[in-house]
Amino acid sequence: MALVLTRTENLLPNLVDDLLDEDLFPTPTLLDLDGDLFNSRLLKAAPSVNIIENTKDFQIEMAAPGLEKKDFKVEVDNGILTISAEKKKEEKESGKNFTRREYSYNCFSRSFNLPDNSLPDKINAEYNNGILTLSLPKKEVTVSKPKKEIKIS
Repeated sequence: MALVLTRTENLLPNLVDDLLDEDLFPTPTLLDLDGDLFNSRLLKAAPSVNIIENTKDFQIEMAAPGLEKKDFKVEVDNGILTISAEKKKEEKESGKNFTRREYSYNCFSRSFNLPDNSLPDKINAEYNNGILTLSLPKKEVTVSKPKKEIKIS
């Protein structure tokens, strides 16, 4: 299975976070207003994927914590499997002399070329405990019997 590098993410990254954040695992900052794990700098890029080939199928495991099933979109078009997700969040708080509104929006997209021996019509997807798992069954390969010469009597 070949990976097609396709990314969709926020176009203007937070330059202050990039300049000041030297940690490999950043913690939420004051600039990360809602403190949601999905909004951290590590998860703005496309999530990590494991691709496993078994005898009967391919397994794709994508780590995407903080999302729900409804946030995902899985499509197959012209032999390309695309997994994308979009999460929007809006908070509004009103008080006697103030109104506070916060918005957040994050998305990603990953695309894969499907191998010729896969069955795209029978892909199965499950999302449990922050892991999206797709199962792509393989076509059954018929083994041709060796050539046999028949003698004429």
